[in-house]
Amino acid sequence: MRKEDCFYLGKIAKKFSFKGEVLAYLDTDEPELYENLESVFVECNKHLVPFFIESSSLHKNDFLRIRFEDMNTEEDADAILGNAIYLPLKMLPKLTGNKFYFHEVIGFEVEDTRLGVVGKIQSINDTTAQPLFEVLNGEVEILIPMIDHFLMKIDRENKKVIMDLPEGLIEMYL
Repeated sequence: MRKEDCFYLGKIAKKFSFKGEVLAYLDTDEPELYENLESVFVECNKHLVPFFIESSSLHKNDFLRIRFEDMNTEEDADAILGNAIYLPLKMLPKLTGNKFYFHEVIGFEVEDTRLGVVGKIQSINDTTAQPLFEVLNGEVEILIPMIDHFLMKIDRENKKVIMDLPEGLIEMYL
């Protein structure tokens, strides 16, 4: 499995028992969706390796207590401590309305209610306090804050993000 075909679910945070169980931190708003997984991909030496789950249960909201098959000792658990966990993209729950996954809108056009089409989303910068759409308009890169108030509609059918942007934001770049 390739990393590009997967999404980051979380990471193996700590050992739970002396019998190889681990606690995985789940980076999601809905951890209950992942309580009954059969397997996950664990990143080991930059490769995704399938790990089959013998049993799992939610632990303190954001953690999943996992017992993997063929992991029976603390040493086994130590070997994967801190490693990232991934699942195939097809396992992401479908979002509707104005909710979207970042990877889903790459390539969508941004259309402003006042100015029309502004450009195409190249990527999303989520390293800042406020995530930004990185939009390409010809040779010019425009950074648009992903603020719910600006977001009018996600038009999946026509691959458009329709926004009501404040006057001057786009003009500042062009």
